[in-house]
Amino acid sequence: MTFPSRIAFIDLETTGANPGHDRITEIGIVEIDGDEVSRWSTLVNPQRSIPEFIQRMTGISNDMVSSAPSFEAVAEELKARLKGRLFVAHNARFDYGFVRQEFRRLGIGFQADVLCTVRLSRALFPEHPKHNLDSLIARHSLVANDRHRALADADLIWQFWQTLRRELDAQHLLDAVSQQLKRPSLPPQLPSDALDDVPESPGVYLFYGENNALLYVGKSVNLRSRVLSYFAAGKSENRELRITHDIRRIDWIETAGELGALLLESRLVKQRQPVHNRRLRQSGELCSWQLMEHAPGDYRPRLVMGEELDAAFGGGVDPGKPQELYGLFASKREATNTLKSLAEAYQLCPAVLGLEKTARPGQPCFARQLKQCKGACCGKEAIGAHSARLMTALSKLRIKPWPYKGPVGIVEKNEFQGREDIHLIDAWRYLGTAQSETDLHQLLQSTECKPFDLDTYKLLKAQMGKKGRDIRKL
Repeated sequence: MTFPSRIAFIDLETTGANPGHDRITEIGIVEIDGDEVSRWSTLVNPQRSIPEFIQRMTGISNDMVSSAPSFEAVAEELKARLKGRLFVAHNARFDYGFVRQEFRRLGIGFQADVLCTVRLSRALFPEHPKHNLDSLIARHSLVANDRHRALADADLIWQFWQTLRRELDAQHLLDAVSQQLKRPSLPPQLPSDALDDVPESPGVYLFYGENNALLYVGKSVNLRSRVLSYFAAGKSENRELRITHDIRRIDWIETAGELGALLLESRLVKQRQPVHNRRLRQSGELCSWQLMEHAPGDYRPRLVMGEELDAAFGGGVDPGKPQELYGLFASKREATNTLKSLAEAYQLCPAVLGLEKTARPGQPCFARQLKQCKGACCGKEAIGAHSARLMTALSKLRIKPWPYKGPVGIVEKNEFQGREDIHLIDAWRYLGTAQSETDLHQLLQSTECKPFDLDTYKLLKAQMGKKGRDIRKL
């Protein structure tokens, strides 16, 4: 491979960070044809208002774009200028994603080889922690004029490229560029551009097979990186190889952060039952142990499940059932086996626990005959002492009670997307995600009863305790 001779160093200004609903306000391109350099730029009417903070950052006002051409008016010229050129941008997924989306709105296909100078800088200068454009300006003494305008920033990218060509070993630079331009090895049934629009953001990805059958649902804090990993050369994991062999279509849903991706993945897997998602699929009816006082000081375990278990988790912070639940089990057999293991470890009486029956009251249980029971079944041990040991045995399985008096909203913000998600949670149940006050009000007013879910409980218990988590009482 040799260095490309036809390059477009491109920068965009936009109304926001989401190609799905934001629009381009300015395009700037530095075009390279061998030794010839030309420049082109235009304002673009986004046909929507530019947020004030973006106006302040870019200097592009609503008045400036009101008489500018629409993207449709400049689309053919832009496509001609980009045709056959290497598309080079800083954080190229952003610029390339916006250009493709604008063309897509017009029914025009667009595809190009893409080089990201952020990733290139990281590969060439891994000792530096920052690789944004301001950092490159300072580190490489680039000349910045009219910062945050499209053509000026495109010119900075070109200056960075010239610096690399001038100061680095040619083969070293070429190897780094070649590594970036290497396309993933896609199975023949997928189009060559199937991964071009996958964003570098948190979310959930969905793999579909023949007849639009859902094969797999996964989550990641970086969708693009995770999806690309399935098609990496030398992949040897059997399950992933089977999945990629059957893929016919790829889709994704962006979220504001990791928690949203975890909650959405769990919900989609249980709702849609993908072929290869076995771990998160809906299991049988959950059950838990609850201590009941049969007589003063005499506590015995009772298995609760179904609606009774759901009701127990609705108790909030008031004293009651949530504080008396121990362990969450996918089946009665799992719950019983756990209790049997505790009985053996703590020399508890299987008869008192209800795990075995004796011929008549007061007769020693089988474990007592093996000296594995201290004799609560036959009066050799006080029932109060047995109950105390039972409580000790179960203590590590104690279910954490819901620590609030009602529902809370867990807020996740993504500044790059300009997005804020509020995950509504009550009594360890995920009620839904709101992106507006209207959404939040509708979720709070909903009368739909969400069943308790073990996976949701586990992930919320882990995630809600993270430092800096924004939890709002509602």
